[in-house]
Amino acid sequence: MATLQYKKMSLEELVVLSQQDDFKALEELIRREQKNVYAAFSYLNPKSGNIADLTQEALLRVAKNIQNLKNPKLFKSWLNQIVTNLFYDELRKSQRKVDTISLDDETPDTPPIKFMLTDKKCKPPEKCVSAELEKFIKNAINALPEQFRIAIVLREFQGLSYEEIAKATHSSIGTVKSRIARARGKLQEDLKAYI
Repeated sequence: MATLQYKKMSLEELVVLSQQDDFKALEELIRREQKNVYAAFSYLNPKSGNIADLTQEALLRVAKNIQNLKNPKLFKSWLNQIVTNLFYDELRKSQRKVDTISLDDETPDTPPIKFMLTDKKCKPPEKCVSAELEKFIKNAINALPEQFRIAIVLREFQGLSYEEIAKATHSSIGTVKSRIARARGKLQEDLKAYI
């Protein structure tokens, strides 16, 4: 019966109770938000193999830091900030990693590994241009000042409205519109040779 009571509560009520160490409220809060968080990571980085891990980490951070949220009405913005920060951390980590495999690693216990070395040369010109363009776009986005980069990612990758971005970044709607316009202008300028 108590579980049904929590299911009927608003998000804000659940946040307030979670901040008062009500673990049932926290459980319901996390249950409600887990699909949204998973979807956000899927949309931000669909090729990532660890979307479930990122989702779990984001929800863990919510549980650990819910006490630090000063205004329960801003929970969604706060959660989007956690998701965005984790996404950027993951982006930085993945840029540093290089997949390697040893050609000499043969042990008596395991059969030799059969694999094909991929040819780095682009065969179809379209694929080559597309991959190169994607690389230039990612680099251009990463080169944007942080506040422009966050605004454009939340708008273009997560599909948030100007109002939602304003809440997530604790900015006015005018500031958000300006940042997005300036980010788009900078991206156009940086990519005009390629597009």
